[in-house]
Amino acid sequence: MSPVRIIGVSYVGVPATAELPPEPIKLTAMESLWVVIPMLQHVLLYHGADMPPFDDILHSLKSSLATTLGSFAPLAGRLVHLKDTGDVGISCSPSDGVRFVVAESDADIRRLAGDEEHDVRVLEGLVPEVDMSELPTAVLAVQATRFQGGVAVGLTVHHGVADGRSLWTFVEAWASACRGEIPAATPTFDRSLVKLPAGEELASSILRKIAPNLPSAALASPIGEDLTTFTRRTFTLDAQDIQRLKQRIVQLGEAHGTPLPRPPSAFAAIVALAWTCFARCKPFAADDDLLLFFFADTRDRLDPPVDAGYVGVCLTGCMATLPAAELRSERALAAATLAVQDEINKMKEDPVAGWNFMNPTLWASLDRMMNISGSPGFRAYQIADFGWGKPRRTENIRMNGDGQVAMMRAGDGQGVQVSVSLLHAAQMDDFKSHFLIFLE
Repeated sequence: MSPVRIIGVSYVGVPATAELPPEPIKLTAMESLWVVIPMLQHVLLYHGADMPPFDDILHSLKSSLATTLGSFAPLAGRLVHLKDTGDVGISCSPSDGVRFVVAESDADIRRLAGDEEHDVRVLEGLVPEVDMSELPTAVLAVQATRFQGGVAVGLTVHHGVADGRSLWTFVEAWASACRGEIPAATPTFDRSLVKLPAGEELASSILRKIAPNLPSAALASPIGEDLTTFTRRTFTLDAQDIQRLKQRIVQLGEAHGTPLPRPPSAFAAIVALAWTCFARCKPFAADDDLLLFFFADTRDRLDPPVDAGYVGVCLTGCMATLPAAELRSERALAAATLAVQDEINKMKEDPVAGWNFMNPTLWASLDRMMNISGSPGFRAYQIADFGWGKPRRTENIRMNGDGQVAMMRAGDGQGVQVSVSLLHAAQMDDFKSHFLIFLE
């Protein structure tokens, strides 16, 4: 029997007063890349002695979702293929609605929220299934799952419409509405705010290359494997861990004659730590070049800058490379941090240089690549209080890579949560061993 059982499905409509765009919102080139790798999924786990009855929770979630869609109406729309131009866009109509799945589970939510190692089979069932391989497709679906003494709220959103920052902007607004408060930010879906060379033609060109069989949006060579085959664990670094790690990196750089040009950020330090452990837990040859890939949010760096309330995708890719031998040396943490800082500097100089991450060379090297998603700036634990307290755990469900890391601000608001996915359990044990030693 499945650990999660669906017991109901309904739709939450857009308020009649919502202003709908008269024409489909065409995706930018940055967004068109995600048409073939569309799934962005997160789950939030809540439990406690003072949780409201589940029926009350459902009523609050549905009514506040309807209110929130008044400002986020395109998220209730459908992603469609615009045959006349070859573009893909968000189509909105008064009849739109977000699919709301209700489920139940006998699993122990306290264990799910507290265990370092993920129960992937259960967690995967806590987000709604959406077939995004063919257009038109839904942009957003949500799921509420009842547990004994708790509830899970799961979201599935099309990555061509929203990046991580946009997802949490929506969740923050929804949670605020559920608490009866007014959301802090006003969202905008205006794609003209993102200025890229060649504009709409660039988006059409990208779609012709990566999705030549539209409305079929299936990737010719799927990235990743069955999620349940991976071993996933979550580590939390508190503020003291991060400070010690930063100091260790600075000291290593100075001791080996390669001082850092500036103190490492929490992001650079933690990514360097994860990359170093990745190099040591897998049987790479000493001369293998190991890759580190991460996204940078470019909203503030485009010319002109993009509105802070922009709901869409505004990301550029960054790629660092070091030999395995370097990542296994005494100065590994400093070398890795320098490589990360160099890539960040390049991004600052040209914020759109790496926007097209669909590079065949890149994807041919997946077995030697660590892929970083999320950010210590994502404050899910701080913003996702729907009225019954902060989440006890939140996780990125789409960690479908051997060497994928997802980051977000920790529950205490000071540390950083680091979730890691590896294919082999023995390698995860080795990764953990190195990870903890470096934090001593």
